[in-house]
Amino acid sequence: NHSVSVNPMEKVVRHILHIYTAKGLREYAFAAAEKLSELGKLDSKEHKGKTALLVAVTANQPDIVQDLLFLSADISICDVNGQTALHVAATYGFPRVMQVILYAGLRVDLEARNFEGINLYIAINASSSSTWLADGSLQTQAEDKLMCLRLLINAGASVLSQEIKSNKTVLHLAVKEGNIHLVRFLLSLQLSNMQAFINMKAHGHTALHMAAGLHGSPFQEELIRLLLSRGADPSIRNLENDQPAHLLQSGDKGERVRGFL
Repeated sequence: NHSVSVNPMEKVVRHILHIYTAKGLREYAFAAAEKLSELGKLDSKEHKGKTALLVAVTANQPDIVQDLLFLSADISICDVNGQTALHVAATYGFPRVMQVILYAGLRVDLEARNFEGINLYIAINASSSSTWLADGSLQTQAEDKLMCLRLLINAGASVLSQEIKSNKTVLHLAVKEGNIHLVRFLLSLQLSNMQAFINMKAHGHTALHMAAGLHGSPFQEELIRLLLSRGADPSIRNLENDQPAHLLQSGDKGERVRGFL
């Protein structure tokens, strides 16, 4: 049956395109992509379910991403985990790739979620909190992630977006991980609805509840002070009827923090 047979030429060109793309060989990749485009097969997937565009994004090749979009690669196609090109760039923290995608003048779904219900903000923050610690290469990674967040915010993605399973926003996640850099960044944003954002609940818990529960974190006090300074409401009760102050540790540190909660 000819309707399902794959043109052998297409198979070879696609394989070559994916290799050139992964290696960052722009001119060769462009020639192969043009050929596939003529065959109407630019968006065909290889065995791991990735199109050439998804391969280019994963390989952090912004120039090749730009070329593929110029040749009309489909920006909305997902990989086997339901991740679009933008999701993949967010997860790895590749700001230059995100910039190319967001500024290509195409319709991009900023509220897209993968199969686990993870939105773009959560994707950026999903990499382990060690990314945010202050040692050399990881520092650059953290800066890249903040850059990705800025790009998303500037593109108009809603920072109030919640993870489907846990109802957490990116602020809940950042506080829960004691990620002081990310919390500082989020609270420095000029949001018209900052108070609503800060006091959003994830299964009854506000970010302030989560900060109060961070008994071992060296940043607990600073997180609580930051949240309060930006409008966190210490009188809100969770589903167990506890206010944030009720979740503090016992002992001197808990008492000191309780003093300004």
